[in-house]
Amino acid sequence: MGIFDELPLPPEKAYLREELSRIDETWTAARFDSLPHVVHILTSKDREGAAQYLKEQSDVVEEVVDEVVQCYHSGFNRAIQNYSQILRLFSESTESISVLKVDLAEAKKHLSARNKQLHQLWYRSVTLRHIISLLDQIEDIAKVPARIEKLIAEKQYYAAVQLHVQSMMMLERGLQTVGALQDVRSELSKLRGVLFYKILEDLHAHLYNKGEYSAAGSTTLENDDDVPTIISAALTAHNSQTLSRRTRSLKGDNQTSLQIDGGSFDGHDEEGTLDSSEEATLDVTKDPNGALRQMPTWLLNSTPDEFLETISKSDAPLYVKYLQTMVECLCMLGKVSAAGAIICQRLRPTIHEIITSKIKAHADLLNSSRSSIGQGSRTGTGDLHFIKGQLESYQLPKQKRKNGISIAGTLLAVSPVSPLMAPGGKAQVAAKELLDSILDAVVRIFENHVVVGELLEAKVGQHVDMNTPKSVAVDVSWNPDSETSQVTGGYSIGFSLTVLQSECQQLICEILRATPEAASADAAVQTARLASKAPSKDKRDGSENGLTFAFRFTDATISIPNQGVDLVRQGWNRKGPNVLQEGYGSAAVLPEEGIYLAASVYRPVLQFTDKVASMLPTKYSQLSNDGLLAFVENFVKDHFLPTMFVDYRKGVQQAISSPAAFRPRAHVVTTYTPSIEKGRPVLQGLLAIDYLTKEVLGWAQAMPKFANDLVKYVQTFLERTYERCRTSYMEAVLEKQSYMLIGRHDIEKLMRIDPSSAYLPNLQGPYNLESNSYDAETIEAELELSELLLKLRPIKQENLIHDDNKLILLASLSDSLEYVADSIERLGQTTQSASNHIGGKYNSHSDSAPTRTLASFAQDYRKLAIDCLKVLRIEMQLETIFHMQEMTNTEYLDDQDAEEPDDFVISLTAQITRRDEEMAPFISNAKRNYIFGGICGVAANASIKALADMKSINLFGVQQICRNSIALEQALAAIPSINSEVVQQRLDRVRTYYELLNMPFEALLAFITEHVHLFTAKEYSNLLNVLVPGREIPPDSHKRVSEVLSS
Repeated sequence: MGIFDELPLPPEKAYLREELSRIDETWTAARFDSLPHVVHILTSKDREGAAQYLKEQSDVVEEVVDEVVQCYHSGFNRAIQNYSQILRLFSESTESISVLKVDLAEAKKHLSARNKQLHQLWYRSVTLRHIISLLDQIEDIAKVPARIEKLIAEKQYYAAVQLHVQSMMMLERGLQTVGALQDVRSELSKLRGVLFYKILEDLHAHLYNKGEYSAAGSTTLENDDDVPTIISAALTAHNSQTLSRRTRSLKGDNQTSLQIDGGSFDGHDEEGTLDSSEEATLDVTKDPNGALRQMPTWLLNSTPDEFLETISKSDAPLYVKYLQTMVECLCMLGKVSAAGAIICQRLRPTIHEIITSKIKAHADLLNSSRSSIGQGSRTGTGDLHFIKGQLESYQLPKQKRKNGISIAGTLLAVSPVSPLMAPGGKAQVAAKELLDSILDAVVRIFENHVVVGELLEAKVGQHVDMNTPKSVAVDVSWNPDSETSQVTGGYSIGFSLTVLQSECQQLICEILRATPEAASADAAVQTARLASKAPSKDKRDGSENGLTFAFRFTDATISIPNQGVDLVRQGWNRKGPNVLQEGYGSAAVLPEEGIYLAASVYRPVLQFTDKVASMLPTKYSQLSNDGLLAFVENFVKDHFLPTMFVDYRKGVQQAISSPAAFRPRAHVVTTYTPSIEKGRPVLQGLLAIDYLTKEVLGWAQAMPKFANDLVKYVQTFLERTYERCRTSYMEAVLEKQSYMLIGRHDIEKLMRIDPSSAYLPNLQGPYNLESNSYDAETIEAELELSELLLKLRPIKQENLIHDDNKLILLASLSDSLEYVADSIERLGQTTQSASNHIGGKYNSHSDSAPTRTLASFAQDYRKLAIDCLKVLRIEMQLETIFHMQEMTNTEYLDDQDAEEPDDFVISLTAQITRRDEEMAPFISNAKRNYIFGGICGVAANASIKALADMKSINLFGVQQICRNSIALEQALAAIPSINSEVVQQRLDRVRTYYELLNMPFEALLAFITEHVHLFTAKEYSNLLNVLVPGREIPPDSHKRVSEVLSS
């Protein structure tokens, strides 16, 4: 039985459910018919049984019913009670309504009797109430001028504007027929001009960070992430103006509407009634999150409206909120066009005054520091002369060389700029600091102009007549389709940026001593290029595309609407911005001025452009590209770089063409020093070239965009200098045998294998002294080179370099070339690392990078230095052979022992000593070792080879030759850089060889047996061929010696 499935039966009586399921469905029918059951029982055979079955089913049902009643007993009781209460309340209500109907009927009867009298009383009360309200309004209106003056005195300008606007609306809508208020109307009209003047004066002060709430002490942030967010508080949901990144993130959140005609005005009641709410102060508000925000002090007396709510919720800096308030006041007064015109008029003179005042303050600071430093140290000198005198010693080494020659004098003679104007000089530093300070102030001023400009453009974008408040009739001359610049009186972000950059450009021209005519052609080209650009579709004002940054800006002609005439009476200066202005006075703070200060100007302008670009809205982005930076880059490219190239080319030419440029200095110190400050005798021409190279690369570091151009200049100078060094080198070695020998492939190869080549400057690095070791290959190469040189005998005197000055020049030229090569290599590495560091941020101006690197020039210089050393080494070896070849023409058959070496040996040793002493100050010990180190081996080999050309020699002759070797050994050992042990070893071999002539043949044969490899077979054979008085040589001596050598 589905009907009983949901009955609330306890678990212990679950059997009832089965019992219920066996009850016939007829018992549960909606229309129960008992007749069939009665008939069934009566007709049943077992009436008792059928009745009993029916009784059991009845018991089951009753038991189930008992359970249900037990479960729902309390509910049934409550339902019955509630029903009884409802029934009682209905009864009482019926009685009350009946009584009310009777009362209403009686009241209707009484009222209908005096209907006309009541209507008259009500009409009179309404009239009196209106009259009282009108009198209250008149009384309040009469007090408005005084209240406005009080608010102006307290600088509560927004509250004053609110009161003024509401009062004018009341006078025109509710009290226009009250003639007694004519004086009030006149006073309010005057107060409108006063309010406008005060607001504009305050706005002007805050635009240039001179106001009470200006962020004058703050510094402009470097990164966009650090730029404070500016909330545009005057935007509507329908505004489609493009905002800068400084405002676009908050667009649409904090908005307030501005409706002038026929609607609400900044949340004020359309009826314009003045009540006590005007006096209300709103100093603390609560944001949606419950956080308390302090209302700015200048809005404490203002009536709460949408603008105040926006300001209270804004997170913008205080000075931004104040600028927003001033712009809102101008919009409410309908003075946007007049205000824009006045701001445009005063923009250039104000910026000029600010720049001049900052320069003057800087000059005063310098004067005060000067007076504290040197009281009484100067008489009758001007400020500029004193500053220059204090800075004359910049950058150049103060110490003099030990020979008394000042490095500063040498370098000042060739540099086209003074030490003050050199890269990193005091003039450069002073110019950069001054320009950094001024451009930083200009950036902070432009930041304020961006705020005001965007707010004004947003107002214009609402297509509402801002110049006509509710209280003023619409001017028929106003065109709702006029351009934005006309609605704002010609003022815009683009205009302000153009004027600011123009003033900065004029300051830079003064610093560089440039004139507008200097780049007029470049300006014309740039103007034509910018004018040819197609206007963008999203700009309503096509003139914005025409904003060009030529060499001299010309301000747009500004027309002031009629409503701004009253400004003249308020004392505003109407003098046009194009009036010629005096200079800025930068000469008072800069030690020097000139075109070379472009290097110190470039980086501040670059940083200024980056900061300005981060502030500009998208539609003005082109202004940053074609602004001050474009002028500076064009100036550098078209004027500074060509001028620099000509000046430095003259300096290089002067440095390398001077008679003293490649003349070793006289009276130098006796010992070589590797430090240029301590007297390293670098040739004056190469020292000047190194200084000029560093100076030009210093300009490259100051102007990374033009680094490639400047590196090309350096390479041009280095090429010219290299050719001059090559010429000087050729003048010393031309047609000399030593020069021709080093060009031979076989000689060059043997010299490279020679162990002494380790003392040469390495093309890839410093000296490799560890390779200076002798092995079989190097000894063989040395002997082979010596043999080649000995084959050149007889050496002629005209083929040798006998002028010691030329040899000294070669030595000094070699060291100077190596000094310059090392310097160039270091500069190349520094330039390359700096180029890689700034390459991602600043693209180089040059179309292509230099074809060669500075390292390749360093290799050329170092290679020429090596050639000088090779010539000197070969020259000394040929000089030794030239003297030693006299041995073949000398008869060594003296009958007595000579006390002195031979004349040619004395001449050779004297020459070696003299040349070593003369070269010692110009080259290092390692190079001296290389130059003079080849003498010993050639002299020893020549002495041994000379025996083959001798026919006879006696004992005194042998002693003479030994004495010659000893004299040569002493001369070479006196050179500090030469290894005396090696010299002694090689010349001992000569003495040993000639002393073998004093031995009998049998003793000689025994010596040969013991020292087979000490001498060659040819050398042993020559010992037998020479005639020695008193010595007997058997006929088979050669055969016996050969057998010993071959065994």
